[in-house]
Amino acid sequence: MNIKKLWMLGFILASSTYTLAQITNSEKDSLYIQQIEDQKAPDKVLHAEPLYIDLIRDLGARKGEKEWNIGLGLTDNLKFDSYEALIEYEWAPIDRLGLEVELPFTFYSPVNGTANNTIPSNALNSIKIAAQWSFYVNEAIATSMAVGYINEFELSDFKDFGKPFIKGNVYNPFLVVAKRWGNNFHSLVYTGPMIEQNFMTNTFHTRYDINTSFHYMITGTRNFIGVEFNKTIDRNDFDMTMRPQMRVGIADNLMIGIIAGIPVSRENERLSSFLRLIWEPGHHK
Repeated sequence: MNIKKLWMLGFILASSTYTLAQITNSEKDSLYIQQIEDQKAPDKVLHAEPLYIDLIRDLGARKGEKEWNIGLGLTDNLKFDSYEALIEYEWAPIDRLGLEVELPFTFYSPVNGTANNTIPSNALNSIKIAAQWSFYVNEAIATSMAVGYINEFELSDFKDFGKPFIKGNVYNPFLVVAKRWGNNFHSLVYTGPMIEQNFMTNTFHTRYDINTSFHYMITGTRNFIGVEFNKTIDRNDFDMTMRPQMRVGIADNLMIGIIAGIPVSRENERLSSFLRLIWEPGHHK
């Protein structure tokens, strides 16, 4: 009888401890979300945003927010490796409006005896300027929507730099819809056409991107794990890359994002990796 009572007591204590832990985690999440959303006006919903297809400032951005990003990536192609590097600055001059300037570089290295003159030339790919307006923010249903536009001035590669300086332009309007499910689960859709104009031939080429992402945010933090599905429709061709990822806070205003790229239906690209360093000057808990 005593043994049965001890087992019963142990079971009750274990159950109570588990329930207390669950309540504590739930309270932590609620307090953290409240801290982000209700610290000042206007309304803002906490979303886990993708790391590879980066948004132009947070959805529901508040005036004065700003962020520096430095990105480094490696892609294994069939005949060469490509190394990506980018630096970008994004800020919110007024509530709900995010602006961004980005400089993306690509460097190439031949593999398997590929001749240097058969691979692309190193380049500062473009000068990107972008704007994003959050037109819908609803804390009650944890949903945000935004429209935006990226204008990309395409530059000549380093071998022919300045001949001409700007060789084309990419027009990229987009729509973002994000939803948080409960306290921890997040989903987001980012979609829009990319219309590329070649100034030399005055021709246009259009493709359509549909990027979806799903994340789980760790209790009481901005850390998360998740995956992006980057899909491109180019005439009769469909490409998709899965990008599992995680974001980890190093300090209150410094985070690092780690992304892997797994092509699902790309003919010339194999595995890739990308690292994003995120610094938010002036950010406070």
